[in-house]
Amino acid sequence: MYKYETHLHTYPVSGCAHCSVRENLEFYKEKGYDGVFITNHFLDGNINVDFNKSYKDKLDFYFSDYEKGVEIGKEIGIKVFLGVEMSYRGTDFLIYGLDKSWYYENPNIMDMKKSDELRYLMNNGAYVVQAHPYREANYIDHIRLFPRCVNAVEVINSSQDNFMNEMAKIYAKHYGLKVTAGSDNHRGGKVQVLAGMMSQRPIKDEHDFIDCVENETLQIFEMENNV
Repeated sequence: MYKYETHLHTYPVSGCAHCSVRENLEFYKEKGYDGVFITNHFLDGNINVDFNKSYKDKLDFYFSDYEKGVEIGKEIGIKVFLGVEMSYRGTDFLIYGLDKSWYYENPNIMDMKKSDELRYLMNNGAYVVQAHPYREANYIDHIRLFPRCVNAVEVINSSQDNFMNEMAKIYAKHYGLKVTAGSDNHRGGKVQVLAGMMSQRPIKDEHDFIDCVENETLQIFEMENNV
């Protein structure tokens, strides 16, 4: 089986991440993963960017870790895919399937109401996953669900406790949404539990991943990381 991380943050782009792209990729390679999606916080989230810069300059910085990852992945033998994590007051969404050029050509997304933005992304070919929908934290005022604005739900997030993941499963089941799993890794090799999706064949690209999620041909897995 081929193992993939679907939810990974890297430093310096994500402000809450602790490990560089290389550190993360070498760790995942060692753990037997075949690929990772780098899903750093976008311009509406916890990103280490100078917000006085132009939209283009901010995007140049945003995609810099992904671009490093592609080159390092070729060097060490692990596939790197593009993902984006968008946010709204602590409610997060994983976006798959849009390339860099699309974001450069659509600065209008930064001015949209979040529900309108998510629908706009989907109408433009994005696959939208609500991440850890039942996460609770002191900076989250209340739980927000967007069942009509997403394609799928992250039902296993190994950075959340079992109760929150079980609630996410109920959410997905009762709204008829597809499911994903990931680690939401901010700490590289220091995380205690990993999660992701397994495939019987290699995933070719982001659109192939989306097709696999939609057709339910991937398996969710969790694994201990002995640190």
